[in-house]
Amino acid sequence: MGWAILLILIALLVVGLIILGRLPRTLWEMVGAALLLGGAGYAWQGHPSFKGDPRDPQQNAPRFDEDEARLRRSFGEYGETAHWLTISDGLARQGNSKAAANVLLSGIKANPDDPALWTGLGNALVAHGGGIISPAADYSYRQAMKVAPKSAAAPYFYGLALAKSGRFEAAREVWAALATQLDERTPLFDMLKGDLTQLDRILAGQQGATAP
Repeated sequence: MGWAILLILIALLVVGLIILGRLPRTLWEMVGAALLLGGAGYAWQGHPSFKGDPRDPQQNAPRFDEDEARLRRSFGEYGETAHWLTISDGLARQGNSKAAANVLLSGIKANPDDPALWTGLGNALVAHGGGIISPAADYSYRQAMKVAPKSAAAPYFYGLALAKSGRFEAAREVWAALATQLDERTPLFDMLKGDLTQLDRILAGQQGATAP
C-alpha cells in the first residue's frame, strides 16, 4: 500500500510540474533524477508495512522525582536564588525537563557562584538524560562542589546520581569522602551511613557474581 501511494504521488507530481507548472523539457531529466533519488531513499529507510504508533510527548517525558526534590530542599534553598529552583521543579513536573534545565542555566548566568543552582542543574540534566550522567551534568556537580567545598548537597546528589546510573564504585568514593566531613550526630550522616552500607552490599554481590 505504501509503495502504491508513493508511485501515485510521484506521477501526480510529474504531471503537475510538466502541465501545470510548465516545466521546460530541458529540466525533465533533472527532476526525474531527484524523484528517483527520493524513491531510493524511501526504499532504503522506509517501512511502509509497519503499523503506525503515534506517541504523546508526555509518554516519553521523564517522571519528576518528588522525593528527590524534597530531599534537595532539606539541604536549604533559601535566598534570592530559590525561585529559580521552584520554577524549574514546576516545569519538570509538567514533563518539560529541557525547559527545567534551561531555567537553571538562566539562574546560573545571573548567580554563577550559587551551589544550589549548580546542584539543581546537575539533577535536572540527569533527569533530562533519562538517568544518564552527561558530561554537562558531571560538570555541574563538580562546579557546585568547587564553589562551595564545605557544602554537603552537591557531593550527596552527585553520589546519588552515580549510584542510580549503576556506577556504584564511583558513588561510594564520593559518599565516603563526604562522610569524613560530616558530624556523626547529624541526620545526614545516619542517612549517608545507610546508603554506604547498601552500596557495599551491592558491590559485594557484584564481586561474588564475577568470582570464579
